[in-house]
Amino acid sequence: MSLPSTNRATGFHRDQTFKGRGAALNIEGRFERWQREAFDDGWQEPSSDDGGPPPPKTVVTREIAKSIITENDSPDIPFRYSVNPYRGCEHGCIYCFARPSHAYLGLSPGLDFETRIFAKVNAPELFRVELSKPHYRCDVISLGINTDAYQPCEREYKITRQLLQIANEFNQPIGLITKSALIERDLDILVPMAERNLVHVTLSVTTQDHHISRYLEPRTAAPARRMQVIKTLSAAGIPVGINVAPVIPFLTDHELESLLETGRRMGATTAGYVLLRMPWELKELFRNWLQQHFPLKAEHVMSRVQEMRGGHDFARDNDPNFGSRMVGQGIFAELLRQRFVKACTRFDLNNQGRKKIQQLDTCQFTVPGRPVQGALF
Repeated sequence: MSLPSTNRATGFHRDQTFKGRGAALNIEGRFERWQREAFDDGWQEPSSDDGGPPPPKTVVTREIAKSIITENDSPDIPFRYSVNPYRGCEHGCIYCFARPSHAYLGLSPGLDFETRIFAKVNAPELFRVELSKPHYRCDVISLGINTDAYQPCEREYKITRQLLQIANEFNQPIGLITKSALIERDLDILVPMAERNLVHVTLSVTTQDHHISRYLEPRTAAPARRMQVIKTLSAAGIPVGINVAPVIPFLTDHELESLLETGRRMGATTAGYVLLRMPWELKELFRNWLQQHFPLKAEHVMSRVQEMRGGHDFARDNDPNFGSRMVGQGIFAELLRQRFVKACTRFDLNNQGRKKIQQLDTCQFTVPGRPVQGALF
């Protein structure tokens, strides 16, 4: 499949932001041979009322995928299989660790990531085929790990809903994580699956401060709305958890306990957290975002991030190593871990902090139409 061409020399400036967008930059990906930078020579007429370029619009491209189930063996991730119905994510979360993946498409991890979306329209067909293969061994499949399976274009394409319908048909256990209230649309599928212990949902909530959220994750559901989704799912009998991710030092880390308490009150029974991760191009994007929206805190945030990523002697913004990349290292990372464990114990999450997470049932899996082999003894 050929990808539509893109030109990063769009006239965007480092001090320019767009309403409803997380990134202000459209930097080149790390695989590009050429680096382009916009320059105003005075000849181009202004294309918006304020004299700058027009706000970027979202373009969704239909993609024909070759495969749909991804297998991983990372010790930091509690699942083996995942499915991502979309590439790119219109939610525009500036901290998204998946942004650098757009570089593999020859696109920018910046504005391109949140405006150039690819919908894997044949994902349901592939999903059915791959589940039906004789060598497939049932395990929990997580939907929407790299990008949100319930981002805005899901309203039109309904790829996630079709995947859930197939999973329900096969008795395939599913894990979902989202920041969107659109998941409530699929209660008619999720409730029967929950009754058979085939689904678990996690709502990712970073902050309850709407002022921060509007810039940090501009097109997600509002924090209060996500908490309401937890309540709705729990009331419907669907096991639900809360994930405080990412934890950003000096910006959102003080909310850890209050987020867990509110999530538990709304019906969450499991919880997790992830320290801010900034792989590859994300480092430049996040630093620019801090200077744009929280300039007085920018230096403090990055200083603490480096302290939790190996100390100032290394002066690194990110740690890619297994075991520490999700939670950090050093005294401040340990304090954060202790706060999380104590809060889980206090609010009766994760079986009072003992990390006993619900196990979904993989023994009910069946391929429709295939004869069930009887036991030998």
